This record gives sequence, structure tokens and C-alpha cells, in this order.
Amino acid sequence: MSAATTLPDGLRADSRISLRGHLRHTGALVRRNLLWIRQDPESMADAVLFPVVFTLLFVYVFGGSIGQSLGGGQEAYVQYVVPGLMAMMGLSMAQGVGTGFNQDFNTGVMDRFRSLPIGRGSVLFAKIAVELLRMLFATTVLLVVGVLVGFDITNWGGLLAAVGLSAVFGSALMWVFLTLGVVMKNAQSVQAMGFLVLMPLQFGSSIFTPTDSMPGWLQNFTDVNPLSALADSARGLMVGGPVAGDLWLTLAWSAGITAVMAPVAIHKFRTKS
Repeated sequence: MSAATTLPDGLRADSRISLRGHLRHTGALVRRNLLWIRQDPESMADAVLFPVVFTLLFVYVFGGSIGQSLGGGQEAYVQYVVPGLMAMMGLSMAQGVGTGFNQDFNTGVMDRFRSLPIGRGSVLFAKIAVELLRMLFATTVLLVVGVLVGFDITNWGGLLAAVGLSAVFGSALMWVFLTLGVVMKNAQSVQAMGFLVLMPLQFGSSIFTPTDSMPGWLQNFTDVNPLSALADSARGLMVGGPVAGDLWLTLAWSAGITAVMAPVAIHKFRTKS
């Protein structure tokens, strides 16, 4: 008996598919997901509304007071918060990929995919590719709103580098939420778990405000929080300041999360009954 015949059905199917086949399947699934978005434009509401609401909320509600602590006013806070919000877009989109993936299971779409002779990993890679496109769209909306409220883009190269860095970290987080989308029973559970994980990470970071005034124990947490590293490196790339340390820390977190969670997500998807 060959080794392939002893594998589960999902693993056996993958073992017979070449790399070119996986890429072709991924491309076809990306196209399918984009067509679904075109047929259901309301699914893009979060990518449009989140950056608009968060930018206006933090700039006009907290911009004056926090801007004073930065040595300026609302204008200074705009330069501070927009790069931080760009870092946050990856989290919002990552949570969405988990809930959408779970809904696909509950509606039977994934059962259909897993009955076809396609690479199981292709389904997950296609999901991540489409969510990255949604994240880039949300980032574009954020930057447009940021410019309208006073954000000054002085370094286009740094801006593109910051967008790429956010995409790298966001794609790493998507593997976490794809895993949750497979193992949790319903989309509400995925959202609840995402809320419990993301809220401390978001507000216990330098995304919205400098960490100097935080208690010492909380500053210790922000020092190792990957969102602080991402926000600070994006800030340094876009408006100037130290970059190297936070940049390498962000890349290390991204590589570590992907190395751990990508195999877990693919395995859980292949073996889900």
C-alpha cells in the first residue's frame, strides 16, 4: 500500500496536485471571491466605514487634548494617529476573514470546495489574497480621509513601505482568524473571541496615544505588543523618526505568527469533519 493511500482524503488530494495546480486553483478561487463581492457590495461596508469612522472619531474627539501632549494641537495628533490607524486596518480585516470563513462552513460552501479535486490550502490562500485586497482598499480610504483632515504625506516611499508592512502583519493575523473560523461553532463566537483578543492589543498599544503616561506595568506590555511595533514603525516611515528596531520586531512577529498558525489553519481545514 502506498503512502498516499494511507492519507486522509484532503491530504491525499493535495499530494496529487502540482504547485502549478495549486496556483491555478488559488487564482480561480480569488476570482470567485471577487465576483461574490461584486454581487454583494454591502460586504465592503466595513472596509469603507471603519477607516472613516475611526479617523473622524479620534481626530475630532481626542485630537485636541492628545495633540497638546504631543507639543501641538489637532494637527500634531493627525500626524500621529493616521499611521497608527493604518496599522489597525490589518486587525479589522483579519477578524473579518475569520467570520466570513466560518459562515462559508455553515452555509455549505466549504463542503462543496472540499468535495472538489482542488488543493485544500488554495482555499485559504485565496481568502487571504482577497482580504489583503480589501485591506489595501480600506487603507486607501483611510489615507484619503486622513489627507482631508490634515494629514501631510511627505515621504511617498515611506508610505508605500508602511502599507506593505501592515499588509505583511495583517496577513499573519489572518492565519489566526482562519483557524478560529474553522474551530469555532459560529460567526458570533469568532467575533467574540476576536474582540477579547484585539481590544487589549489595540488599546494597550501606541496606536491611539503615546505610552509615556501609561502605568509602568502597562508600558511593559506595550513594549512587547506587536501592534505598538507596527504603529511606531509605520509612523517612523511616514512622518519620520526611528524605524529599524520596530521594523525588525514587526517582521519577526509576522514571521513567527505565520510559521506557527499557517500549518495549524491548513491542518484544521483539511481534517475538519
